[in-house]
Amino acid sequence: MADDLFKALADPTRRIILDELTEKSGQTLFEICSRLSMKHQLGISRQAVSQHLALLEAAGLVETRREGRYKFHDLNTAPLRQITERWPMPNPPGPEKSTP
Repeated sequence: MADDLFKALADPTRRIILDELTEKSGQTLFEICSRLSMKHQLGISRQAVSQHLALLEAAGLVETRREGRYKFHDLNTAPLRQITERWPMPNPPGPEKSTP
């Protein structure tokens, strides 16, 4: 699972998509494409965005849900938390206690 996660995060376009889903979760493919085009000036096809979303979904970073004929994409940060829990930061060294 970690390999899929790191592969998904390696691409700058996928990181931008995640940033957009952080700002507004529950977007359709059309909304995501519009934001990438207007806000980030990315000339990327709908098909390419769809493929990026599929890879993000396979890595567990994006979840999809259908409502009628629309498919909504939501950010899922659980895989990122699993990575941070895998390699926890050691406790910072504090002042040494002196014994009397």
